[in-house]
Amino acid sequence: MIRNSRNSDAKAVLEIYQQGLDTGEASFEIEAPDWDNWQAKHLPHSRLIWEQEGMVQAWAALAPVSARDCYRGVAEVSIYVANGSLGQGIGSTLMARLIEESERNGIWSLYSSIFPENQATLKLHLRHGFREVGIRERIAQRDGRWRNTLILERRSKKVGV
Repeated sequence: MIRNSRNSDAKAVLEIYQQGLDTGEASFEIEAPDWDNWQAKHLPHSRLIWEQEGMVQAWAALAPVSARDCYRGVAEVSIYVANGSLGQGIGSTLMARLIEESERNGIWSLYSSIFPENQATLKLHLRHGFREVGIRERIAQRDGRWRNTLILERRSKKVGV
């Protein structure tokens, strides 16, 4: 059910991303980018698709946190699950595989910035070894409202030890 992404997944990936953005609890972003910009933002490895009955139901990918070489092993996590597939453990399965893929590709630290109100995503990260390292208060606005974000990280026990 989990496979690497393909260009033919573009439409489904961006639709699922937009569903998450439409909740107002997944990101400061309001509109999903086009496929070229999505690809440019994410690392070329560790792009995963959850496919069920021939349909893309979720995706996970990593984005670099900096262009500086010293941070080449630090990446930001994105996991988005289609509305109709929420609550089925897909996010947890994808997270476990994403961690494996990240370590296989030399990533020693995974990072996430999460709205504190997004308890499902927070619990997902904590279940997979992330820890809260801080809070950014009123860091930016979403829909005219100042929002805080929790900063979480997971340090690999295999890479960069």
